[in-house]
Amino acid sequence: MVSWNEFTQRAPVIAGVFTRRHAATRNLCFLSTLRHSGAPRISPMEPRVFAGRLIVGGMPGTTKLADLARDPRFELHTATVDTQVSEGDAKVWGTVRDEQDLDLHTAFAEHLYAAIGFDLRGRRFAPFYVADIEGASAVRLEDGHMTVTVWSPAAGEREIRKA
Repeated sequence: MVSWNEFTQRAPVIAGVFTRRHAATRNLCFLSTLRHSGAPRISPMEPRVFAGRLIVGGMPGTTKLADLARDPRFELHTATVDTQVSEGDAKVWGTVRDEQDLDLHTAFAEHLYAAIGFDLRGRRFAPFYVADIEGASAVRLEDGHMTVTVWSPAAGEREIRKA
């Protein structure tokens, strides 16, 4: 597994699609976690890339955070806005870890306030989930063909072109 910064260096095609789609949907993504029963849960959320990390957060007490506390595996999918996927889409998966660095929390709260006016300054985040990326994929349309790019730390990026 790798950090967000390392992922963007090792998987530039997928990271580019993810970053572009993430920005185009005003940070909206869909988070998949596992319920206590083992069934999947899909939740809308707004992950943030901050200080070289992919932050997977939410309001305290939410079921998605409880899911991650119990089982840190996740998948995060950019919000697809059309059935033709004309703008592409991407997903990353891995595990989260609770990073309790208070200086990071302070800087992140300042970032949120400056970016969107959401004031969490002076608060400690518990939990503060940072993603470690285990794999990723992206779909994009080029010249009437679909190109699927997949990545793993061991195999790197590879492309599959479909007619």
